[in-house]
Amino acid sequence: MAEAQSRLSALPRGRMVALGGSVLLLAYVALWLLVPHDLSLLAELWFLPGIGVVGAIIANTSGTGGGVVFVPVFNALREWNVMNLSPLQVVGVSMGIQSFGMTMGALRWTDRLFHQPQADALHANVQVRDFFVVALGVLALSLPAMLLTQRVTSFDQNAVLLGYKAFSILLGIALVASTWTVNFAKPEKERLERVDMAVLLCLAVPGGILTALFSVGVGELVALYLFIRHYPVLLCTGAACLISSVSVIAGSIWHIDAGTIQWEVVLLAGPGAVLGGFLARPIALWLGARRLKTLDGTWIVLSALYLLWLNWI
Repeated sequence: MAEAQSRLSALPRGRMVALGGSVLLLAYVALWLLVPHDLSLLAELWFLPGIGVVGAIIANTSGTGGGVVFVPVFNALREWNVMNLSPLQVVGVSMGIQSFGMTMGALRWTDRLFHQPQADALHANVQVRDFFVVALGVLALSLPAMLLTQRVTSFDQNAVLLGYKAFSILLGIALVASTWTVNFAKPEKERLERVDMAVLLCLAVPGGILTALFSVGVGELVALYLFIRHYPVLLCTGAACLISSVSVIAGSIWHIDAGTIQWEVVLLAGPGAVLGGFLARPIALWLGARRLKTLDGTWIVLSALYLLWLNWI
């Protein structure tokens, strides 16, 4: 672990992003060559690259995963008879798009981890060990839960969605409230506390189940909890992006095998998601922790209310 950390730290700034971006480009070219797609349908869905950009920016500034954006958008498009994707297809295409966008976001945040600026009185640096303990510890429990749920699920998705979004609303409100009250002038935590890691491990299994059902869940729970506990943005958002990236890539395998991915959507929105994932980190840092947390909490609450409203009508 220490040797790998030393090698990554020795990489010039941006080299990790360039190498990872090259792999994403090769994967995208391979999709064009290997997957079936309808050129006439591609022309009708011309607006999807823009959705990919916006969705990935929101997802990778907050660490909550692109499904927070893509699931409400595609559900809305279905309701408006613009694009008739089934709920399972919505999850499949969301995971496919996120495989590009969240991976680029994870590369950008991880690159930042190894090239952090000097800390100050209110903003702490993130320990490399803490970053990967969070990411790998959560994935160790959430990935098996997600993969098992995909294969044996018998949940009522509407009931789970209602409960999950109600919980998200509470977390979003708590994030905004804590940002402007108890955490307003408090220095960020410099070290990951054991109690917080224990809570994250408790959230990992339900987060994995939710990710299987909605393509979002584990990243949102991790990011929101760490934000509320007042850790640096790099740890909250970066670790959540890495968790989401690995999760959606693994989750896409089942959807590919089941044939539930509308490839035209992924082919159009994927490049936009990569661009959004690339732009997200500087946007998040420009916003600053307080404004970023406020916007993230507000988005979580509003998108959850919108999904609940769609379910109600």
